[in-house]
Amino acid sequence: MSTDTATPARTSPPPRETRRPGRLRRSWDKHWYAWVMVAPVVLVLGVLIFYPLGRGILLSFTNLTEANQLAEICSKSITGTEVCKPNPNAWEVVGVDNYVNLLTGKVGEFWRQFGVTLIWTVTCVVFHYAIGLGLAVLLNRPLRGRGLYRVLLVLPWAVPAFVSAFAWRFMFNEQFGVVNTLFEAIGLDRVEWFADWKTALLTAIIANVWLGVPFMMVTLLGGMQTIPGEQYEAAEIDGATPWQRFVNITLPGLRSVSMTVLLLGTIWTFNMFPIIFLVTGGEPAGQTEILVTGAYRAAFEGIRNYSLSSTYGVLILSILLVFAVFYRRALRKQGEVW
Repeated sequence: MSTDTATPARTSPPPRETRRPGRLRRSWDKHWYAWVMVAPVVLVLGVLIFYPLGRGILLSFTNLTEANQLAEICSKSITGTEVCKPNPNAWEVVGVDNYVNLLTGKVGEFWRQFGVTLIWTVTCVVFHYAIGLGLAVLLNRPLRGRGLYRVLLVLPWAVPAFVSAFAWRFMFNEQFGVVNTLFEAIGLDRVEWFADWKTALLTAIIANVWLGVPFMMVTLLGGMQTIPGEQYEAAEIDGATPWQRFVNITLPGLRSVSMTVLLLGTIWTFNMFPIIFLVTGGEPAGQTEILVTGAYRAAFEGIRNYSLSSTYGVLILSILLVFAVFYRRALRKQGEVW
């Protein structure tokens, strides 16, 4: 009798745990068409924004100017052949020297320009918002010819900024300007608008307010039209005055829109180059220069200092980023989602 010993069945190894694809891979598998459509935009942004930004940051750590930008100096010899020699004064990396020199006042006039920029930005944004809000309230009411008024009030926004700047520069001309002509007509003396920095800056503020109010008006008017009319009707039934309805319904209803346009208005005004450059030209003696015009003059006037201009640009970007971060935190504390 043969005894057959049963061999135990061979057990297969447990299946290897498959690795879960990463978040980026899952997003590609699910939304590949969106990635394909966004890719050209990202490429364009990289070429037009991110590359110049990165190069500007790198240049701010050098001493590159128009005079030392060439690594070699080439000249023709008597025989007509071109001879190139290393430039002993070629540009080099200097670390944070540009930032130290600019912030300590050794080069440029950063702090004076920064102060003028703050006055310019705060004043313009306050008037932009206040006048734009007032016009939006008026145009939100039933009014004969309201469509015509809207078109006329938007026209300043449609005119190119440099055209508006030239027009206001001519209007404030000391000899032939319309403003001084009107002053003489009512018995007042002519004003030398660009002889003092306060009056010169005032002319630029007036021009910029005229140019920027339409954007605020249109945006706030759109926000008002999203507020339900039933709220106004209920408040009116309860006996609320127009001022009470404005304070308790209109302003809270415009909070999210207002926060956005104030941020955008601040950034745009902070960097508003053409109005300052074309209306005042920095007169008198550069006392109405702001940071962006200071960066322009460093890069394109005299011996072009590209590294100093890049330093200006990095500092301007840093200031606006810090402002945006604190602005966003303040909104989040107030319960605003942004």
